[in-house]
Amino acid sequence: MRNMFKLMNEKLTAGEDLVLVTVIASSGATPRGTGARMLIGKDGRLIGTIGGGAVEFRSEKIAAEILDSKHSAEHNFSLTKDDIKNLGMICGGTVDVFFRYIPAGDSETIALAKEAESRFAKGHDLWLISDIANNGRMALWSKAGGSFGFDIPDAVLQSLSREPLRVKENDIDMYSEQIASSGRVYIFGCGHVGQALVPVLSRVGFRCVAADDRPEFADKKLFPEAEEVMLIDLDNIAESIEIGSEDYVCVMTRGHSHDTSVQAQAMRTPACYIGVIGSRHKIAGVQAELRKQGFNDEDFARVTSPIGLAIKAETPAEIAISIAAQMIEVRAIRSKY
Repeated sequence: MRNMFKLMNEKLTAGEDLVLVTVIASSGATPRGTGARMLIGKDGRLIGTIGGGAVEFRSEKIAAEILDSKHSAEHNFSLTKDDIKNLGMICGGTVDVFFRYIPAGDSETIALAKEAESRFAKGHDLWLISDIANNGRMALWSKAGGSFGFDIPDAVLQSLSREPLRVKENDIDMYSEQIASSGRVYIFGCGHVGQALVPVLSRVGFRCVAADDRPEFADKKLFPEAEEVMLIDLDNIAESIEIGSEDYVCVMTRGHSHDTSVQAQAMRTPACYIGVIGSRHKIAGVQAELRKQGFNDEDFARVTSPIGLAIKAETPAEIAISIAAQMIEVRAIRSKY
């Protein structure tokens, strides 16, 4: 979404009309769920996707019509048996898509895009609210920055969650979606797996911080996609890093003793995910040591070890993919609560 806002600002400033296409409701086996977006310009799709296939193709055609009519609209794709046949789909369900027309040079949207970039850069938990009842005008909300764009009704603010939601009551018809999280992925250990993991996670929207106690490894040149690279004392993480409830922890240091130390410190934080690299034999040894420090089964239940999905990964690149896949799953599950 951050890149979409940047492109939106660029195109509107250059004098191009746009249509922001958003899936605001979906059910059944649809190609993409609620919150999928794409940006359409005079030459077609610019960025994003709502799932590809016939629904996206039809939506691009409707967006082209919106560019001509210059009026926002909502469209429902009811993928019944006949619709599936007509659309050439292999899945059923219902998709509600909102097409928001944005005229060239629109000062409100340009200002919103700039404010969004500022809040992305600050690492806010950030929501985008679209006023469906009023031509899809948009607003931002974050706890640190409050509202930007228009005053958001209390009924909508009270409903904000990690899951996209449409609020329709009285004269309110608004759609809210969290588009950025304050959570970061703290990767302790800047070796081969860490170096392979950061670019994979960054590509799927995780904000990565790589940390090590070795200057030659805690090097930004090794982690160009990381938000930050830190040289820290692995035995005293809290001195440099505060891990919160939205944060993920990946432990992959150069040795068992450091992994044990970092894992112990991570389990004392409210991190939403703690993954530790290593064999099952190593895990048993680490747990035995940590039990001596007072940790119990409830503590260990918070830890995923071996880290990553069991796909028989061997190389650093394969391991990175298994870890990223697992974290994508964790993020998706958390978005439902």
